[in-house]
Amino acid sequence: MERYFWVLPTVLLTSCFLILSCEESSHHQNRIIWELSNTSEIGGHTVEVLGSPELITNGSGTSIRFNGETDGLIISTNPVDGWVQFTVEVFFKPDSDGPEEQRFVHFQDESANRGLIETRINPDGRWALDTFLYNSSLENGLTLLDREIHHPGDEWYWAAITYNGTTMSHYVNGVRELEGDIEFGPMGPGMISLGVRLNQVHWFKGEIREIRFHPESLSASELQVP
Repeated sequence: MERYFWVLPTVLLTSCFLILSCEESSHHQNRIIWELSNTSEIGGHTVEVLGSPELITNGSGTSIRFNGETDGLIISTNPVDGWVQFTVEVFFKPDSDGPEEQRFVHFQDESANRGLIETRINPDGRWALDTFLYNSSLENGLTLLDREIHHPGDEWYWAAITYNGTTMSHYVNGVRELEGDIEFGPMGPGMISLGVRLNQVHWFKGEIREIRFHPESLSASELQVP
């Protein structure tokens, strides 16, 4: 009996480990990670380059710098195509002296359904996160913005937008700031722009290092933080 007493927990622990490992693998199997290490190819897709975005490499990693006037990247894919739920995370550093309104991630499908991650720069150089989803068939959009919730410029942040099938939320460094309900998606094939809106207005001044796309609405504890 003593022998079986020690063998059984080992088997159970091994089984539990395998189950948890499978669940973790399944949870992340469709996740897409774009590390912005060049301007000619991102995530296996060719890039249309606007202006002259600059590749920045230092001890903490590689990023792409946008000048806030003419620099942008357009990629002919919509990473959240077909997803009922999704999370989009972006690691970025907004300049404190950038334009007041900046669209630095814009994904849109062929039916004009779209999502945007934006900043609003206050006169003191601090910024507020602005996120937007638009359902073209219902001609209905939802903006999440509170300029009283702001952050210093010239620092690195993880911003995230999530959609769980009914509710849109946004986060900065893993802290939920705002949420609201909207009927949205799933989206179809489309395009995404970085550093500017797809129609080439509202340019972003600062750096972007990484973007992550997940086919589920992540909780605050699952989001990236600096």
